Amino acid sequence: MGQKPYHIPIVIIQGSVRPRSYTSMAVALVADEFKKHPEFSVKVIEPAGLGLPFPGTASDSPATQALQAEVKRAVGVVLATPEYHGTFSSVMKLVIENLGFPSVLAGKPVALLGVAAGTIGAIKSLEHLRGVCSHVGAIVLPLPVSVANVQKVFDAEGRPLDPAVDKHVRSVVTNLINYLHKHVCPAITLERVLREGIATQV
Repeated sequence: MGQKPYHIPIVIIQGSVRPRSYTSMAVALVADEFKKHPEFSVKVIEPAGLGLPFPGTASDSPATQALQAEVKRAVGVVLATPEYHGTFSSVMKLVIENLGFPSVLAGKPVALLGVAAGTIGAIKSLEHLRGVCSHVGAIVLPLPVSVANVQKVFDAEGRPLDPAVDKHVRSVVTNLINYLHKHVCPAITLERVLREGIATQV
């Protein structure tokens, strides 16, 4: 009997609901980079179509439960946000509020990606997002990726215009994969061997 392939689930959460947003363009690069690593399966979550409730109104809603289930099964998470008014988006905050308390982000490696129109990039939003994620127990990885002057980075089709920025955005994947291979994958392998009694590589 051949052994079944094992895919490590990754979730990318897009913190913008604006059509053709620069955040979505950056997320597309990250998702594309993950395709180079067939041991990973990637789910991009777009909050626009989820119908998430406001905090304190319907914590048991089907949308909230479905979101929590997706994030709970993920081994790693990428959070991508635009910078609005010096902080991360209200969309991202709504997502985080719907991840429960205790949060299903707790104990999960989280890589951060921010885009901004200004020359200093999404530094403020990433600092704030790091603080919130740490507060709910996530393992926030170092080297968050900030993209400045984002309106000059992509063409009308969402293709990156600067190879250096393209590489920088894709480094989100390298950073997360390196952490998973070093700290998480050995535990996954051991758990599967104990459960199934087979030697497995991930």
